[in-house]
Amino acid sequence: MAANPSLVAVTAGEPAGIGPDLCALLAGSRFAGRLVYLGDRGVLAERARLRGAAFDLPEYSRERPTDASLIHIPVASAVRPGRLDAANARHVLALLERALEGCTAGEFGAMVTAPVQKSTINEAGIAFTGHTEYLAARTGTPKVVMMLVGGTLRVALATTHIPLAAVPGAITRADLEATLGVVDRDLRLRFGIARPRILVAGLNPHAGEGGHLGREEIERIAPAIAAAARAGIDARGPYPADTLFTARALEGADCVLAMYHDQGLPVLKHAAFGAAVNVTLGLPIVRTSVDHGTALELAGGGAIDSGSLRAAIALAFELAARA
Repeated sequence: MAANPSLVAVTAGEPAGIGPDLCALLAGSRFAGRLVYLGDRGVLAERARLRGAAFDLPEYSRERPTDASLIHIPVASAVRPGRLDAANARHVLALLERALEGCTAGEFGAMVTAPVQKSTINEAGIAFTGHTEYLAARTGTPKVVMMLVGGTLRVALATTHIPLAAVPGAITRADLEATLGVVDRDLRLRFGIARPRILVAGLNPHAGEGGHLGREEIERIAPAIAAAARAGIDARGPYPADTLFTARALEGADCVLAMYHDQGLPVLKHAAFGAAVNVTLGLPIVRTSVDHGTALELAGGGAIDSGSLRAAIALAFELAARA
């Protein structure tokens, strides 16, 4: 069933974090289409009260559409801002399941996710490494790619939430070829870029310096880039990461493929933190998210910036229109 690009679902995420605060504050804002928030009504209303905001979202109805509405999914245990409770882990996953169900059925055009606390979900006995991996498993998608977008900079990751010590072993030629294929395809289909230019970072300092500082570039990364080029993908590299993120090197590039999480994301977040968006490439649905964590210390009070969630919602509508 074709997705409805004019209706986007927003999950409130970890109830003890700032996700409910952000949703409560944005509930009265206008966007390019209609929004349905997924969360506990009492939690969202209390966060709005604590921040001096009004919260009067109607219940979501397919028959009576409104600019913004709410799907109430109750928490299992009383929520205190900033206090994690593993009893609410299944509530967090229920938000994702309902949003995913709506997207796959064509009810929603995209889903936008507020941050979750991975540790709490795992403490509840549920193996969870992140939204990206969870949605891939739930949709049966063999290969997904995490990409952050901030301004004109896009950074995709060859590996995501794994220990740094495990990164070299996780980088294989076959996986890099698949990653480049997903990035190229989604930049064309979702972002409307006719022929994306992808710059690929090396793994080691100086991109291995001819094998003297590591051979991953010679044995895995360069062959994957060559294979991608033969398949019609404009992928170039591998380049030393310490000079790749300069304005001159990035000129004309549509995306950078970094080898691991903390190689590429610190640069992007330095350039656009608070306004960057996490996009999961490769899924059969559109999913965007914020560029930050649960910020437990700010839940229910303290200065927060809704810029990243606003940007994630705006990009979700843009991508849904092309899906």
